[in-house]
Amino acid sequence: MNNFLYLYDFFNQFFLSHPYILESILLWSVIWQGFALWKAAQRKEKLWFIVFLFIHTIGLLEILYLFVFSKYEKKTIPKDKQIMEVKAEEKKSSN
Repeated sequence: MNNFLYLYDFFNQFFLSHPYILESILLWSVIWQGFALWKAAQRKEKLWFIVFLFIHTIGLLEILYLFVFSKYEKKTIPKDKQIMEVKAEEKKSSN
């Protein structure tokens, strides 16, 4: 517990004496979070949107999402193909 208090005091003194560093980190994080939230909303990915809204990772997860995870295409089945598959399953079950 003593180490935690020492670490807390260190960061408290550091950011009080260098407020521009904390402001830069916050600005960096808000910019990347905004881009990631926008991209997740465009792609209608509710889970990613919620993660970015509540979990703050100083832009790290947001950058990974934008440049890695969002590159994958969502696999969706067209409605007419879904209907055909359901009808085929109904035929199999009725035989």
